[in-house]
Order: sequence, then C-alpha cells, then structure tokens
Amino acid sequence: MVNNLGNIEIENIRCNFTDHNNNDTVALKNINLSIKSGEFVSIVGPSGCGKSTLLRIIAGLQKSTEGIVKLDGEKIDGPGYERGFVFQDPTLFPWLNVHDNIATGLVARKIYKERKNEIPKYIKLVKLDGFEKAYPHQLSGGMAQRVAIARALVNNPKVLLLDEPLGALDAFTRIHMQNELLRIWKERKNTMVLVTHDVEEAIYLSDRVVVMSPHPGQIEEIVNIDIERNRKRESNQFIESKKKILDILNFAE
Repeated sequence: MVNNLGNIEIENIRCNFTDHNNNDTVALKNINLSIKSGEFVSIVGPSGCGKSTLLRIIAGLQKSTEGIVKLDGEKIDGPGYERGFVFQDPTLFPWLNVHDNIATGLVARKIYKERKNEIPKYIKLVKLDGFEKAYPHQLSGGMAQRVAIARALVNNPKVLLLDEPLGALDAFTRIHMQNELLRIWKERKNTMVLVTHDVEEAIYLSDRVVVMSPHPGQIEEIVNIDIERNRKRESNQFIESKKKILDILNFAE
C-alpha cells in the first residue's frame, strides 16, 4: 500500500526550554514550513539550532510552547503510527531477531496477528532477505539501520522522520544507505523529512533543503534543489548548490 497523503503544515512554532540555571531559553522561534505529500525535505544547520527538536515536535514526541503542526489538516497532539521515526542509533532490541524487531510496531498496536504476513515484504524492501533470524549483534551498522527503517515503515506511515540516521556510518556505507533511502522513497512515495549535518547528503537526497540558524533556531532560507536525479556530486549544479547552502550557513552562524 502506498500513501497518497502526508502534507505537513508547521505554523508559528516556538519552543522554550529551562536551562541548568533555571533560565528560559528559546530553542525555536517563528517556524513556518509547508511540506507537500511525497516530498523529500532535509533540515540542516549548526549544532544547537533546534533541528532535532523540530523533528520531534512533528513526530509528537515533544510539545511546542506555541504554534501547531498539522498532518493532512489534523493537529498533531502526540505520537502516532502515521508518523514513522528513525533515530541515529537504530535502538534495536538485542534479544529479538530481525523479523521480531520489525514486528514490534505491529505488536504494540495489537495488530500483529492480522499483519504478520506483511513483514517479509518489508524485509525484502530493505534488502535483508536471508537475515530474518539474525540478531542485532550479528548485523553491520548499515544493516541495523535498515532494520530500523523497516520497523518504522511496517506501520505504513504517511511520513517518515529521520534524525541523522546515517551519521554513525562510515563514508562508503553512508553513500550506499543514501541510495537505499532514495530507492525506498521512490518505491513507497512517503513524505520524508531528514535532519542531517551533511550538506552533500541533503542535496543528494532532497527536493528542498531547509537551512536553520541558531540562538534561537529559525529558518534562515529554504533552498530548492532543482537537479535531476540520479544526481552527480561532481556536477556544476551540485557544487553550486553546496556552495550556496554553505554560504547561508556561514552567514547564519
């Protein structure tokens, strides 16, 4: 089943924290962003600009101080299966094999019995055929992250939220996983929102790149990536896009 919806509307989001000195700190301010169904959007910015906080607010894992986030017109008030979340750490259960780790979302929703026959489809989607009975300690970093992606997708979400899921991988595996993400995105047509520190990764994957500035976190600029896929990192368009985003980031700091 392919989702045809997944429109995200972020309206006037502000998020305050209380720091260790009991002072109020503004983490995010005046965040307004529309993400269309099926779009791949990346969020980049310096450390501390609130990228992950914004993603967690979209996921419903964190409350904003002001503003609202809507998914297909409905306000997000908490976590929901229609929003899959992939963390930097795969956070697999070490005592469960690949099949059973992927099944945990269905088990939590108490729909495992009626949906368990779909799990092999997701194992195939992330190219882990033959590893169904393998345990996390027997997997490479890239394979473990693929399990985490399949676990997020098994609930058939409208939106897949990715919080630096490739950050801990070596360069070769990271490039391979970028291509895997694109393949899954093209096949599933989910809306995808990726937080990353890697500007090249953002350009390679995204339709648009949201560039944030810190103190407080705000959207500095949104850059359209009008480069035909499959993208070549050495192309003039790619290099120009990278320079533009880096220039914005230098200014934003």
